[in-house]
Amino acid sequence: MRAYFVEDNPTIRENLIATLEELGGVAPVGYAETEHQGSEWLVNHTSQWDLAIVDLFLKQGSGLGVLQATRERNPDQKVVVLTNYATPDIRVRCHQLGVDAVFDKSNDIEALIDFCLEMKGTD
Repeated sequence: MRAYFVEDNPTIRENLIATLEELGGVAPVGYAETEHQGSEWLVNHTSQWDLAIVDLFLKQGSGLGVLQATRERNPDQKVVVLTNYATPDIRVRCHQLGVDAVFDKSNDIEALIDFCLEMKGTD
């Protein structure tokens, strides 16, 4: 399963990629650190990704803009949010923008791995 990461913290991004490669069956295809980079790549490379993992707070712009840009994706492509701010209001807003799941960075990494494994199992 090919995953694209929109995460501006290099340490978190590298650790997340390593963990999901090892435990979740994920093959990284690239990353962005800003809303514009992430939105542009995901929209212009629709045949090259299966999963987008998006943080909400980025170096420039917001993950919410990335979510908006990916609303018209193919039905088999999934977009999830991984954030430190998974409040009830944020979860509602993300779901309004069409995300498939919202995960909290501090305590939902195992749930994200499970999501990836389930998604991989449906290939």
